[in-house]
Amino acid sequence: MSASLWPAFVAELDRWSATGLTLRLWLRDDDAIAPTPALSRLAALAERFGAPVLLAVIPMQAEPALAQALRSMPALLPCQHGCHHRNQAPPGAKKSEFPAARGAEAVDAEIALARARLTDLLADALLPVFVPPWNRIDPAHAARLPALGFAGLSCFRDDVIPQEQGPARLPTHLDVMDWKRGRVGRAHDDLLAELLGLLARRREAGTGASAAGGTLGVLLHHRDHDDTVWSFLDTLLKRVAAHPSVSVADPRDLLADAGRRSWIGRDGRL
Repeated sequence: MSASLWPAFVAELDRWSATGLTLRLWLRDDDAIAPTPALSRLAALAERFGAPVLLAVIPMQAEPALAQALRSMPALLPCQHGCHHRNQAPPGAKKSEFPAARGAEAVDAEIALARARLTDLLADALLPVFVPPWNRIDPAHAARLPALGFAGLSCFRDDVIPQEQGPARLPTHLDVMDWKRGRVGRAHDDLLAELLGLLARRREAGTGASAAGGTLGVLLHHRDHDDTVWSFLDTLLKRVAAHPSVSVADPRDLLADAGRRSWIGRDGRL
């Protein structure tokens, strides 16, 4: 396994330090339904590095045993991952549980029912963040999420609705899995090359000085992690912990910060 770009990653962080920029790295993990050895490994990793993980739980597949297990895994912070994790997109379209073709009334009722089930299972541990399966949700459906009780929406990179609409955003930017090759972990240098590009573009634009520009989300799927992924995460978090320009962020803090930015964007003041 090649890992030649790890020194380049540290060098890029050094450049962030030299220009006075700071990075907040955060973790989101999808598709939780039950306690497994992989979930326990994720919890141990999060606790070892002080890296809380936003854990997207599939409401209508979640087992009661998951709620019991999470009580002893305080670094895993559950939120709602769609409803059934069932593709409802028309034939030929990209997978989505909440495409435009679905009616608002049916979507809202389904999301509310799923939220009620998760609330029954997880009680106050449940964060008011919505993670759509496959990171896709029609903008009109997304815009109604605050009325359903959600303060945050987390997708992958693309902003699905205008900033002045819907909940605050907590986007992820780097996916550790190679889905095209059959649910395997991406090679370290492949991930690092993408990460270096993301960081360099932000540094050159000076966006690391702001809370929004200086936040980067890593997308995980613990049920599918292989040794390549676990090794990458362990090394990444070790390098982050040793560097002054980057820290691991708590999703709860990011949600609060994103909510403040969203409010400022709507009327120009706090």
